[in-house]
Amino acid sequence: MNNRSNSPALRRLLDVPAPAKLNLFLHVTGRRLDGYHLLQSVFMLIDWCDVLHFECRDDGLVTREDISGPALPADDLCVRAAQALKAATGCPLGAHIGLEKRLPAEAGLGGGSSDAASCLLALNRLWGLGLSRSQLASIALPLGADVPFFIGGQTAWVEGIGEELIPVSLPETRFVVVKPPGGASTQQIFRSSDLKRDTETAILQGFAANESAGTLRLDLQSILDFGHNDLQPVAQGLCPDVGLCIDWLQSHGMSGRMTGSGTAVFAHARHSPDLSDVPGTWTVQVCSNMNVHPLFGWCPD
Repeated sequence: MNNRSNSPALRRLLDVPAPAKLNLFLHVTGRRLDGYHLLQSVFMLIDWCDVLHFECRDDGLVTREDISGPALPADDLCVRAAQALKAATGCPLGAHIGLEKRLPAEAGLGGGSSDAASCLLALNRLWGLGLSRSQLASIALPLGADVPFFIGGQTAWVEGIGEELIPVSLPETRFVVVKPPGGASTQQIFRSSDLKRDTETAILQGFAANESAGTLRLDLQSILDFGHNDLQPVAQGLCPDVGLCIDWLQSHGMSGRMTGSGTAVFAHARHSPDLSDVPGTWTVQVCSNMNVHPLFGWCPD
């Protein structure tokens, strides 16, 4: 959709990134009476990003343009985030949003949630609203359980249904992320009778390497050795390519696991991997982790 010509006054804001995340592990520890699953995880930002472009509209309309990647629904998370921000603040301004979709869909990388969070952070600045991080997070939560994490903007130990976040840090390192062409339905995974829902809860302090400025620094290898993804066996049944990706990583000396509820898998890259034999239908990216979101300083805490 592209209604740019309907607005007589447009002012460009800086182009902004929307980084992906990896779930270093994803344990399902229980289920609430309302059906929501209780989780434990470590969410870690990586430098593989969508890019969003914003222009302010004086006519109050919110429009979106797909610059690259597959066409998205007219009411995608970016548009819904902008409309939610307008509704919460009564802001009379609008925006034209250009989206460069670089992250694969159905990957478990949090791409849509990250786009929504970057939209809230950017429009909070573009519209001069001055909302705090906690105020933006309250607007973000109804958009999806992962959106507040991207608003929080830091690597985090995650509990509850994904809304309980404790900032942590990890050493700088690299990861290989592999996405096969096939996808898997998140709803189908969580509804499966084969899904393990009783993994024993872990204690955050058991993985602490040290503490700096009040933030726990975790030992990465301890996290990777300890964790797994409870969704992976069900997802592999729905998309056998997940297992093929893990086997490919293993053949290159890396131990892989699925991230999130999508079909992307990742592995810690202790050396520069040889990617010369990547199947042509797969998407492979070598990424570095980030402890802080690129837009972290764009709103007060």
